[in-house]
Amino acid sequence: MIPARVHPLLDATGEVAARFAEAGHRLYLVGGSVRDAIVARPTDDGLDAAVGPTDFDLTTDAVPDEIETIVGGWAESVWLQGKRFGTVGAAKGGRRYEITTHRAETYLPESRKPEVAFGDSVEVDLSRRDFTVNAMALSVPGLELIDPYGGLDDLGARRLRTPLDPHVSFADDPLRMLRAARFIAGLGLVPDEALVTAVHEMAERLAIVSPERIRDELDKLLVLSKPSPGLWFVVETGLAARFLPELPALALEQDPIHRHKDVLAHTLAVVDKTSSDRLLRLAALLHDIGKPRTRAFGPGGVTFHHHEVVGARMARERLEALRYSNDDTDVVVRLVELHLRFHTYRLGWTDKAVRRYVRDAGPLLDRLNELTRSDCTTRNPARAKALARRMDELVQRIEELRTQEELDAIRPELDGRQVMEQLGIPPGPPVGEALAFLLELRLEEGPLGEEEVRRRLDHWWRTRVATP
Repeated sequence: MIPARVHPLLDATGEVAARFAEAGHRLYLVGGSVRDAIVARPTDDGLDAAVGPTDFDLTTDAVPDEIETIVGGWAESVWLQGKRFGTVGAAKGGRRYEITTHRAETYLPESRKPEVAFGDSVEVDLSRRDFTVNAMALSVPGLELIDPYGGLDDLGARRLRTPLDPHVSFADDPLRMLRAARFIAGLGLVPDEALVTAVHEMAERLAIVSPERIRDELDKLLVLSKPSPGLWFVVETGLAARFLPELPALALEQDPIHRHKDVLAHTLAVVDKTSSDRLLRLAALLHDIGKPRTRAFGPGGVTFHHHEVVGARMARERLEALRYSNDDTDVVVRLVELHLRFHTYRLGWTDKAVRRYVRDAGPLLDRLNELTRSDCTTRNPARAKALARRMDELVQRIEELRTQEELDAIRPELDGRQVMEQLGIPPGPPVGEALAFLLELRLEEGPLGEEEVRRRLDHWWRTRVATP
């Protein structure tokens, strides 16, 4: 009897499988679709973003030209960007198929790109895949499970292994070492000793992988439900030192006199507490990276003065090195820069303070508030309760002011044209100074009305002109 969860695979691949069979070729489902048909997984594990109900990864003994011919005339669209690597893409009825010739894929010692050799054996093809849990194939339409490397047993035992010796697998594609972290965190798999040893010994080989591929793999790890097990793995094996050295640097030693929490453990706890928003998680990961550079010891204990400012600069440098977009970088850097702003208002939230907080956060307000809440990892229940209460009070004050003012669009009550008309001045730096004065006035006192604002502007201008 065919398990119910396999039926969608049959429905999705029936037509294309028949075309390959008619052409005298074998076709197999591989990777995440097979793994997920065997074991139910969390819906948010993020292990195979490209593999879902409408996306399928297949392998065949047909060569790329033959694949193109077989799907031609059947598929609604075909794409050939990966053809030189053996992959032909096709779309039909809202489904996407990535069909790849059986292959062996290896990296030259100093190359960032794989050298591809095609083959005709599914078993050899599976041997070149990353982990045994992904090295299973399901023939279609025959539904024979091909599992030469024990992936089924490893799924049952929650074990993470490579099909070949891990040194060979990681030499084929060093990014697999980082990908292991995603399977550890996403499926709760435990890496076997040989895998861990190989990562320790080969971590420096990550240097040949492009920053873009590393960035994409890091993003996939960070949006898992609980990334910390994978992040601990990349730190403890030395991988993080190769692409994010600021992370292991957070493992500050406990000072016997000036005791303080392990900043690395705190950081990973904050990452887990935030929602699976990619940029928010990145900000959580980087929010304290300025602490090692700003750590100082004094009579009152350890301090990290201005670590948010230093950390913002460091975050920008690291994100640029990993080729994040300018927009992504700006969001994360701003959150790092502002993550302590809440704590500067210890004496209560005046209207002025609320306006400035909202203005500075801008569209990042909700993310900033969540990061601030998540940043509290204290084990002291009273302190945690007090911090939560203060954040609740801030949110309440923001909502109260929103009902009274256009709080989300704080700006001067006059625009540049009105300023020039009021003061009788042409475009130039004084107009910018006047707008800055009016913005500060708006933040300090809220909406004053046009008549009062013009009166204040005239007074400011007379004072400015009179000042030598």
